[in-house]
Amino acid sequence: MTELEKIEYTKTFIDKLANGINPLDDSPIPDQDIVNHVRLSRCFFYVSDILRRVIENGGLTDSATAKPKRAEKQEFALSEDARAKLRVCGYAVSVSEIAKTLNELIDPDVMKKISAAKINAWLCEMGFLKTEKLANGKQRKTPTHQGREIGICVEERSGQFGKYIAVIFDPSAQQFIYDHIEAIVCSDNTEDASEYQT
Repeated sequence: MTELEKIEYTKTFIDKLANGINPLDDSPIPDQDIVNHVRLSRCFFYVSDILRRVIENGGLTDSATAKPKRAEKQEFALSEDARAKLRVCGYAVSVSEIAKTLNELIDPDVMKKISAAKINAWLCEMGFLKTEKLANGKQRKTPTHQGREIGICVEERSGQFGKYIAVIFDPSAQQFIYDHIEAIVCSDNTEDASEYQT
């Protein structure tokens, strides 16, 4: 199979996923499946259009020979090599530590880092976290029932300004985030991390 044939084959899978069809057996994907989420569907259609242009150009992108501008960084993405190095911690960690682990696997000179706020925003959007207002007017994240089921929990910690409740992610929750990193990156929902106590 040539490289172009591989791209064409990949596009058929992406097209089916975008339309809510299981590319392995052509059965409809259940509506509640994360693959059918509107933001993921948009990502699939976007990728399909890029692959279409690559196919039309004989396997080359429009700017295949142009050097990327130094100021324009690529969106966060993990290569296969980076994924192979990705390991969950054997203990619960904060979302900031998860973001740090992910960002250590990329070249920050050519790629944008992923933020803890971006991860939190996606978890809220998908119903794994919710926002609570504190007595002091600030807000904090707390896991929903669905979030606790995947391994998101809270613990009391001591900080510079006294005790606070921290949201932490056990190994299964860490793996869940790593498994859905593409969906998190594609999400256009962001939040200002400074509003929240973590």
